[in-house]
Amino acid sequence: MKLLRIFAAVFMFAGILAGCLALLLLVLLMVRFPPLLIAVVLACWIVNRLLKSSRGAPR
Repeated sequence: MKLLRIFAAVFMFAGILAGCLALLLLVLLMVRFPPLLIAVVLACWIVNRLLKSSRGAPR
């Protein structure tokens, strides 16, 4: 049982590390290529608008 917990902890650590690395690379790409930053901000704005409009719609 202890071995299983250690195995799960190692996988969680590797997953968190990979997620942080991916986020860091995305930030570096957005700083290096400003059109990518504009595209990400525009996509977030569109998703925000869609979520607001779908919340107000009757089901």
